[in-house]
Amino acid sequence: MDLKWSKTDQEFRDEVRGFLAEKLTPDLREAGRLQTSVYSEHEASMEWQRILHERGWAAPAWPVEHGGCDWSLTQHYIFSRESTLAGAPALSPMGIRMVAHAIIKFGTEEQKSYFLPRILTGEVFFCQGYSEPEAGSDLAALSMSAVSDGDDLVCTGSKIWTTHAQEANWMFALVRTTRGAKKQQGITFVLIDMTSPGIQIRPLVMTSGEEVQNQVFFDEVRVPKKNVIGAIDDGWTVAKYLLEFERGGGASSPALQVLGEEIATVAARQPGPSGGRLIDDPAFSRKLADARIRTDVLEILEYQVLAAVAEGRNPGTASSMLKVLSTELSQILTELSMEAAGPRGRAYQPHATRPGGPVAEFEPPADGYVSGEPWQAVAPLRYFNDRAGSIYAGSNEIQRNILAKAALGL
Repeated sequence: MDLKWSKTDQEFRDEVRGFLAEKLTPDLREAGRLQTSVYSEHEASMEWQRILHERGWAAPAWPVEHGGCDWSLTQHYIFSRESTLAGAPALSPMGIRMVAHAIIKFGTEEQKSYFLPRILTGEVFFCQGYSEPEAGSDLAALSMSAVSDGDDLVCTGSKIWTTHAQEANWMFALVRTTRGAKKQQGITFVLIDMTSPGIQIRPLVMTSGEEVQNQVFFDEVRVPKKNVIGAIDDGWTVAKYLLEFERGGGASSPALQVLGEEIATVAARQPGPSGGRLIDDPAFSRKLADARIRTDVLEILEYQVLAAVAEGRNPGTASSMLKVLSTELSQILTELSMEAAGPRGRAYQPHATRPGGPVAEFEPPADGYVSGEPWQAVAPLRYFNDRAGSIYAGSNEIQRNILAKAALGL
C-alpha cells in the first residue's frame, strides 16, 4: 500500500482547498464548527448543498450521467477529508448518499428523471422510515402495513427515530405488504409524499434537548404503487443495498483528528485538578494521547480500505471494524471534551451552538449571555448526541458479531 498521494491527487487536493477557501463563508464555517451532532443546522446544510451543486460536487459518488463526478476513489477520499478539515457543514445523507443510490439501481426511468434532479437541488428532501417501536435492530420484524387497493398501497402504522421528518417532504420507507415464511419476505420499499393526508409527525426530544428525530404516524395513507422502488414484496433486497451506503463512505478520522487537536489546545490553557494545566495532568494527557494515537491508526485503516477498493478487492469485514472504531473513538473524545470544558461546560447553552434541529422548551437569555466560550456550550450537546453513535447504522454489538463470524470463524 502506497500512502503517498500522486501528483494528480495533490493537484486535485489543491483544487478542493481553493474551492473551500473561496466558497465556505464565515457563517457556513461557524455552522460546521458549532454543529452538535452528525447533522448540521438544516438551513446551513441546504445552503452548502446549493453551492456544491453549482460546482457539480453535491453528489460526487453518483454516476456521471446523473450528476456525479468521474473521480477516483482516492479523490473521493481527499474531497471528504478536506471538506471535514475545512469545517464544512455536513449534508443530510438521506437523499444524496442513501435513497438516491437505490433509485439509481432499482428505480424506473420515470422515478430517476423526477427524483434525482430534485434531490440535487434540495427541492426534494428525504427522511428515512425504517425503525418502528417494535422493530429497530431487528428491522425485518417491521409491521407497518401496506394493503393493496387498486393503484395504491394503503399504509397504516408508525415509524420512529425519523431524522428531519419535520423538514422532509418525502420519506423512503419499508412497509409490510404480505407475510411469508421468513420475516424478510413481504417487505416493500416505497417513497411516500409527506404531504399526504393521514400523516402525523410527533417530535422526539433527545437528551441534548434537540428535536431532530420524530415518530411518524400513518393512518390509512394512500401511496401510489408507481412510488414502489423495485418489486412489491422484494423491498428487503433494496434495503440491504441501501444499508451499504449508510454504513460506508467518507472519512471518519479527519473530524476526530480535528477534535483531538482542539481538546489539546483547550487543555493547554485550562486548569487541572492539581492546580497546573489540564494538559499536564498525567491521567488526562494519557487518555488524550491514547485516543489520538488510535485515531491515527483509524486513518491508516481507512487508507487500507481505500487501497483495497481501488484495486478491485472487497474490503470485507473492514467496514464493520471501521464503524466500531470510529464511533467508539468519537465517544471517548467527546468525553474528554467535557472534561476539558470544566464547570462552564456543564451549563445548558444551546443558543451558543448551531444544533441540527429546534431546541425544545428553551428560552435563551435576552442578552445572549454565554457562561464560557462557544466550544464549552457545544461540548455537552455533542457528548449527549454521540451516545447514539454505537447504535445507529448497525449497532456495534452486531458489527462485532459480524467480525467474530466472518473474520475469526467463531
